[in-house]
Amino acid sequence: MAGAATATSRYSRIREDLDMSIFNSNWREVDTDKVSMNGTPLFGDIFSGAGGLSVGFRSAGFRKAFSAEINKHASETLRHNFPESYHFEGDVADLSETKIKSVLEGRKLDVLVGGPPCQGFSVAGKRQIDDPRNELFLEFCRLVEICQPEFFVMENVPGILTMQKGAVTNAILQKFEDIGYPETSVRILEAAEYGVPQLRTRAIFVGNRLNVKNPYPKPTHSRDNYISINDAMDDLKNLPRDPATNHEWTNHSAAYEARISKVPAGGSLYETFRDAFKRQYSGVPSMAAKENHGGTHIHYEKNRVLSARELARLQTFPDDFFFKGGMKKAYWQIGNAVPCLLAEKIGLAIRAGLTSSN
Repeated sequence: MAGAATATSRYSRIREDLDMSIFNSNWREVDTDKVSMNGTPLFGDIFSGAGGLSVGFRSAGFRKAFSAEINKHASETLRHNFPESYHFEGDVADLSETKIKSVLEGRKLDVLVGGPPCQGFSVAGKRQIDDPRNELFLEFCRLVEICQPEFFVMENVPGILTMQKGAVTNAILQKFEDIGYPETSVRILEAAEYGVPQLRTRAIFVGNRLNVKNPYPKPTHSRDNYISINDAMDDLKNLPRDPATNHEWTNHSAAYEARISKVPAGGSLYETFRDAFKRQYSGVPSMAAKENHGGTHIHYEKNRVLSARELARLQTFPDDFFFKGGMKKAYWQIGNAVPCLLAEKIGLAIRAGLTSSN
């Protein structure tokens, strides 16, 4: 329990400071249980990965117009699970305005979502927003400009907010203002506070061109009633391997299993690679899901790593959502995804924003 408490409070100070800042006050919380489900707003998802944001927005009653992802296996997953929408596989820089307009066929895009990697921001020293290493973030901005959605949602790691003592965040907000979205805010959301059985924080930027406060979902859970790892996947622990449902895990030798059996809750199998092969605590949400090239978390009870399907449960993917590319590629896709339930709550909040602006 101690390890879980430490994880959930890791960004508590910056989260509090961010929410209290007068320069980041253009947001409001929405009770997502009371959101009207009238209509079917349209969204696009770029830098989609396996589609955690897409699953969540679909569950919130949105219809997907298109997605874009460069990874081959994640693209196969998206096409398999979202056959009704257009998918662009390749460098998002090659996704042209002409192509987007042909896909939209004159329809208005209500929301554009995505999680562009921001490698250039992580380099020490003074960096400009237009640094070539930030090309993917700039591509996100380009597509926002093209699509002119009522809202956009951009997710990223919360560490981005502390880079260069907040200068990176200010530069991002300024860039969005420059492209016509002066009403942009950023908050840190903890997935466990929205019913996800996992402690996972994300920085969520929301912008709009409707001159309204950006809607964020009101938390539905607290540390007193978090959904535990057991609640999420205990029914899978004794099932045999099943490639048809992604319930597969790394093969372990008897000697390796013996080593795993000695790892205590919160501990790691390795001294020098302590962010992988960590034994999960029972009775609390899991630690943040990781893909780690097959070195995913150790089961809280079994002497093996979690299966891909168990990891997907922690990311709140539905059981009928199938990941293409085999076990290792499934681990990668799942570990890098946005928890679907968190995305759904964000989507419901955005619906409230769309409704209130009409």
